[in-house]
Amino acid sequence: MRGYIFIPKSISCTMCKHCGARPVIALVGRGEYVVKCPNSDSHYQTDAGLIDIEDWNRHNIMAIEEELEHASMIACYDSQLNYTLFLPV
Repeated sequence: MRGYIFIPKSISCTMCKHCGARPVIALVGRGEYVVKCPNSDSHYQTDAGLIDIEDWNRHNIMAIEEELEHASMIACYDSQLNYTLFLPV
């Protein structure tokens, strides 16, 4: 990890969505920096330029996949008793 600048814990940044590592800042050119994963260059890294932690955060948000739950119960409503029964399928 030679040549990397560690981002202080006081700065809020998301972990790499591929491996969970905290990002680092790397100098890539004359006055140009990237925020990148320290473990792999194939993981997301920001475009070269100013240090852009917000861009890193936007691209490393874990996508939450909503699982559709299939009904395993049937609701039966009794209008005389004003009562709903839930019965397993």
